[in-house]
Amino acid sequence: MKFHRLLILSVLVMLGIAQGQANAADPRDPPTIIRETTDEILDLLEEQRAEFEAQPEKLRDVVRERLLPLMDLDYSARLILGRAGRGLSEQQIDEFAETMCLVLIDRYSDGLLEFRSDEQVEILPLRGGNNDKLTRVRTRIKLDNGQSTPIDYAFRKTDEGWKTFDVTVEGVSYVLTFRNQIAPQVEAKGIEKVTADLRAGDIELDD
Repeated sequence: MKFHRLLILSVLVMLGIAQGQANAADPRDPPTIIRETTDEILDLLEEQRAEFEAQPEKLRDVVRERLLPLMDLDYSARLILGRAGRGLSEQQIDEFAETMCLVLIDRYSDGLLEFRSDEQVEILPLRGGNNDKLTRVRTRIKLDNGQSTPIDYAFRKTDEGWKTFDVTVEGVSYVLTFRNQIAPQVEAKGIEKVTADLRAGDIELDD
């Protein structure tokens, strides 16, 4: 299982975490969120697999509907931008965050069909100095060859409950991976140009 396939599952979990949280705070703790969301997502894929395989655009529509309110979009976007995000307006951050969300949807949604309901996710006990600003949930994904790969989620407490803002796959952070590719372009070309190029598909992001 390659990095991009693991990131697909990570994005799935993140989109499920945010679903239904717009109007009420989610009382669940981070490990429970991961466990319940993973089960729900894999069940959904199994129930509608034939329909999604016949009409992939329907899968993209479902992912778009659920992903737009995912995790802490603005916070994650600011982390990706790093110093390049200083001085930007809220509108510029919002537009960049939404564009990054759409890029992930279009890039990974079709690959979700690779996952089966028998993919096993092990949630490890919390450890370390976890707090409201940063709590890490460590998981292990069972691979086809019987081995497992680590995927860890970074959560923080918000007014809407716990939300995830970064995922680390095999030691590689989603935020840092995209920051290294995007922040230099923002500094060189400006946020509006980079956001437009991302939306148009003119910037290719590497895993």
